Amino acid sequence: MQPFVKWAGGKRQLIPEILNHLPQQFNHYYEPFIGGGALLFELGLEKSTISDNNRVLIDTYIAIRDHLNDLIPLLNELQNEHNSFDDKEKSNEYYYTKRERFNELILGTDFSLERNALFMYLNKACFNGLYRVNASGFFNVPSNQKKKINIFENDNLNQISKFLQTVQIFHQDFETTVQNANEGDLVFFDSPYAPLNPTSFDSYTKEGFSTEEHIRLSNVFQRLSERGVYCILTNHNTDFIRELYSDFNLFEVNVKRLINRDAQNRTGKELIVTNFG
Repeated sequence: MQPFVKWAGGKRQLIPEILNHLPQQFNHYYEPFIGGGALLFELGLEKSTISDNNRVLIDTYIAIRDHLNDLIPLLNELQNEHNSFDDKEKSNEYYYTKRERFNELILGTDFSLERNALFMYLNKACFNGLYRVNASGFFNVPSNQKKKINIFENDNLNQISKFLQTVQIFHQDFETTVQNANEGDLVFFDSPYAPLNPTSFDSYTKEGFSTEEHIRLSNVFQRLSERGVYCILTNHNTDFIRELYSDFNLFEVNVKRLINRDAQNRTGKELIVTNFG
């Protein structure tokens, strides 16, 4: 299975490194910042619990799990309409029309298959697959200006839908998700990253993820460690993160940052943090 969305900070390229640092055995798997779910789909464990603070993202996981037969026709319609245009100008106009419609739905609390389909369409038709909202919570990423897109792979979505039948999915705070984790369980924390500089992107939700939230996350990491829960975390290799997790194992890894506008700045170093040997 492969992630059905591209997500800032997605872990597909780090999967081999992360797998090398997992405990040999563990019980229940928790991922409270699910994003694209690369590690979840790689492991494919039935005893899994996932969550995210992004309602649209979580609703889309639920839609794929529970309403795939109704979702696929909506995806096909969006893909076929986008790909029917002869030039970029017309496909761009279509993109911005659908982005406007998505923003009419984005703040709603009711479940919406239309919103889920638009979310997946915009992810494949926007610049670098970036999900970003402004201070008001509206999606504001420009078009990638491609005439042809592929929103989904039918076999992959069907595999994901079947697998997610066994997964607990929640829209909630990360601390709530892991409060019942027990000794021998594994928690993978892939939160929005601490900024490398003041202009770094971190607006996955309109609330963002502040310095205080990173400190709260490190406190949760510490408490879980004291309970015997296996914890693994990824983040930027910064002094701030190193200080927060100085009592744990820090492993430096090389990465490519695929959503950086400047191709020359698409390489860097990240940290994998573990509380086990």
